[in-house]
Amino acid sequence: MHFSTYSTKTGNEIIDEFTTSHQGLSSEEVEARRKRHGLNEFSGNKTNWYDIFIRQFKSPFLYLLISASLVSLVLGQIIDSLMILLFVFINVFLCFIQEYRSEKTLQLLKQYVVAKSSVIRDGEEEVVKSSELVPGDILILNPGDIIPADVRLIETENLVIDESSLTGESIEIEKTSEKTENEVKEIYQAKNIGFAGTSIKKGKAFGVVINIGKNTQIGNIASLSSGQKGESNFEKGISRLSSFILKLVGITLLLIFIANILLKGTSEIPKLFIFTVALAISVIPEALPVITILSFSRGALKLAKRKVVVKRLSSIEDLGSVEVLCTDKTGTITENKLAVSGIYPTESKTILYANLATTLSEKINDSFDLALFEAMGGEDKKAFDGYERIKEFPFDPARKRNSVLVKKKEEYFLITKGAPETIFDLAKPRSFLRKEFLSWIESEGRLGKRVIAVAQKKLNKKDLKDFEKEEKNLELIGLISFNDPLKKTAASAISNAKNLGVQIKILTGDSREVSGAIAYEIGLINDENEVITGKEFDTLNFDGKTEAVQNYKVFARVGPEQKYEIIRLLQNKHSVGFMGDGINDAPALKAANVAIAVQGATDIAREASDIVLLNKSLSDVIEGIKEGRKIFGNTVKYIKATLSSNFGNFYAIAIASLFIPFLPLLPLQILLINLLTDFPMISIATDNLNESDLRVPKSYDIRDITIFSTVMGTVSSLF
Repeated sequence: MHFSTYSTKTGNEIIDEFTTSHQGLSSEEVEARRKRHGLNEFSGNKTNWYDIFIRQFKSPFLYLLISASLVSLVLGQIIDSLMILLFVFINVFLCFIQEYRSEKTLQLLKQYVVAKSSVIRDGEEEVVKSSELVPGDILILNPGDIIPADVRLIETENLVIDESSLTGESIEIEKTSEKTENEVKEIYQAKNIGFAGTSIKKGKAFGVVINIGKNTQIGNIASLSSGQKGESNFEKGISRLSSFILKLVGITLLLIFIANILLKGTSEIPKLFIFTVALAISVIPEALPVITILSFSRGALKLAKRKVVVKRLSSIEDLGSVEVLCTDKTGTITENKLAVSGIYPTESKTILYANLATTLSEKINDSFDLALFEAMGGEDKKAFDGYERIKEFPFDPARKRNSVLVKKKEEYFLITKGAPETIFDLAKPRSFLRKEFLSWIESEGRLGKRVIAVAQKKLNKKDLKDFEKEEKNLELIGLISFNDPLKKTAASAISNAKNLGVQIKILTGDSREVSGAIAYEIGLINDENEVITGKEFDTLNFDGKTEAVQNYKVFARVGPEQKYEIIRLLQNKHSVGFMGDGINDAPALKAANVAIAVQGATDIAREASDIVLLNKSLSDVIEGIKEGRKIFGNTVKYIKATLSSNFGNFYAIAIASLFIPFLPLLPLQILLINLLTDFPMISIATDNLNESDLRVPKSYDIRDITIFSTVMGTVSSLF
């Protein structure tokens, strides 16, 4: 059942619904439920390695090459035969390795279901295999734990969870056991649900297991990710070209064979058969694998210098055909770290006091505290060293603030920072103009920024023993806003993408306000409200969704299923690339024509990707698109040149065979001509392209190639 069903119920109602108790399930009940619900595991359609290997041979182009190799072998040209087979197996091996690695997606997802879990059973705490958890188990969660199943939290103590693996957003989430007023459909709204694969950062909790295995949120992602990755644009193009050559040659050969029998009789059918097959081989562009591998390798080397790692060589050319590039916001367009954006009032000592109120721990993990430390200037750092921080009353979700007792010389101060509404209630009403402060918070909020307030109070020595009680009648110091700053290259990358005819679309788990403000700032949209949320997207019918994916450039609060659906809908009209880094991105990465993972991505995202960026930069992807278009242009140059030449030879020899009493060329001579004319054209792989050829996305236009090759081949035949 969907987690939303359990969000509006109290802890006791959940316990009753699952027929459990605070003492946990009995051993007998656990066994009965395991038989009914199965193990806490998720599985997909497992594919054997040999199935993947055999699948690589299902290509008309490979059929042509293998036929060429067999004919060469029959004609005694062993070296030619072995060389062609070598090209075949290099191609097959590279494709096999890529697809086999892609099939490991499911195994990598299983890493997020931990091996052991602490539960209460028969009134006792015990450690069990996570795979043996059943719905209704009482789970114990402590700092550092990865949650092994979806749980409804029934008791929490200062609980903070990192859900970035599911949502892609780096801000940690405060959790509670309190029920929600309305059912929540989105992960980010589920304040009382712990999801499998997420980790406990602070606090501890007890929870009732509500979903296991494939019914968890991560299990749903696994089922979406376990399907076979679609055929690449390069593979589709070569397949269409090969099919065209096969059909054209097949029909022509049949006509030539029949015509020769009608004109010359049946006495030389064996020789005619060998000649016909060899004639067919004369059309095959044997050097195409060499050309493409050389082009791809040169492209991969160029991209490697920009710290872009290419896992599947043909993905470089696929990148050149990308018409729509979908990307997450965090880490690619923004820096994926909080930074201080604004201070109000501007002349206040707010940054200094906020740093004094950070954790006393030597290791700072809180993203807000890190941002505050980086925002301190030289004078503030000097002043900071003049204070002694004595004791901390740490942050917890219920208080929504943290306080630190500090000393300067013989004076003591209580400094508090936290949620503005909480700090306002603790401050002296006359110490600030509430209306002006609220107005500033509202204006920052419209830009998607997060705001904290800072206040202080001078204490007497008699107040130090129980200083927490002194959190009242505070003097408000000021407000600080935070944002995830834009990458310096983001705006120029968007501009370059437009020049290349590539649409950029943002698919993010962040809020409408944040997403809209970021997209507007980089020039992607003209109005901050040109955003559609995942919830709004789900309410549309098929036609409405199809229209939305074409018209909107920013999709906020979207989950894994919605990202996957958006990619699939876009693919009905476009070649689509996708950039992602989290578990939640895995289904979309598997679906995309070109999958791009960024440095620091989860294992599952890296394995599902074709390209890995060592620098989280959109501009590097744009450069990759340019490189892909160069490779495509040179590949098409070679195909047109070699097919024109081969068709010329093919038509000339075929027609000549009808009018002379002997074979115009021996099979060996035909193969030698191919060898001598094809291999010098390998240099085409290093050719340059005009800038005009880089401005639009590229795809194989079989009609254009066919007309060009046929016309030029006919001209060649006449000469």
